[in-house]
Amino acid sequence: MAYTDHRTLRRVLRREIAGTIGLLTDEHDFRAMRRYDSFLFDDHTTYLKHVEAVLRTRALQGSHTTVALFDPADYAEFCARTGLDPDSHTSRSRFTAELASTGPTVPYDGRPLADLLPTLVDEAVRQATWEYATTLLARLGPCASCGEDLGRAAFARASHLLVRILDTAPPGDRHLVCSVSGPPDTLVAVLHADDLAGRLDIDETEALEFTTVLAVGLATASPGGLVMRTSKPGSPDRVHGWRLRAYGLDPLTAGEVFDAYCTDAETGDLISPESNVDYCEPPDLGEEGPDPAHHH
Repeated sequence: MAYTDHRTLRRVLRREIAGTIGLLTDEHDFRAMRRYDSFLFDDHTTYLKHVEAVLRTRALQGSHTTVALFDPADYAEFCARTGLDPDSHTSRSRFTAELASTGPTVPYDGRPLADLLPTLVDEAVRQATWEYATTLLARLGPCASCGEDLGRAAFARASHLLVRILDTAPPGDRHLVCSVSGPPDTLVAVLHADDLAGRLDIDETEALEFTTVLAVGLATASPGGLVMRTSKPGSPDRVHGWRLRAYGLDPLTAGEVFDAYCTDAETGDLISPESNVDYCEPPDLGEEGPDPAHHH
């Protein structure tokens, strides 16, 4: 009887242990792992089917599983840094455990793996964008005139502008997109702000990433823009836009916003405007111009 009770108690405890699985999302990464003899899979499709079966079984058993993006290049670097043998399932487990706290992850919620993969990749892109933008701000150094840290000043300025944009927007859910062009890639950040009876519900991580990308645009004067779409039941969606400049934001006219939304970015061809959408000039942010004597 005692033996049975011990087995039952341990089974209960196993359900309370959270797990993480490192996932090879594409064929290229999968082929890179096949050079290790201890990696037994030889077909990516079969591999994904087995991963999904494991995830479903753990979910049925009441176990929580986090799915992490497994990057073979990062794994090889991790093994070299830690002195681990890369051709070992134990080393892969150690790396996956580190991913759980530092890498892009999403919780398994029962969705088909085909639906979960894009979410995981998007999370990886978000994290990489934020890390790169943070690095760009850190490299700006101090202002030659006053010694102020340019990255911190730009971040503070971006935070202030974001608050003004949200505060002056008409009632409704807000969806904001900020893009900053420049070598080597365009940085894009998205922020959702749900209107809960007049109180905005904002994800803090999204807000941090969005503010950081906006700060890069302000600090580097790179070409870029910010658009906001406000949605409220029973009313047309309202779309506003701004052009990034060194000190802040220049409002786009209603016509410029219309042109931006109704022109194909690659071909330049016209696109039919969406129904039940108003393209508008943005509200006045109440911003003063830059100090001609000195500004960042």
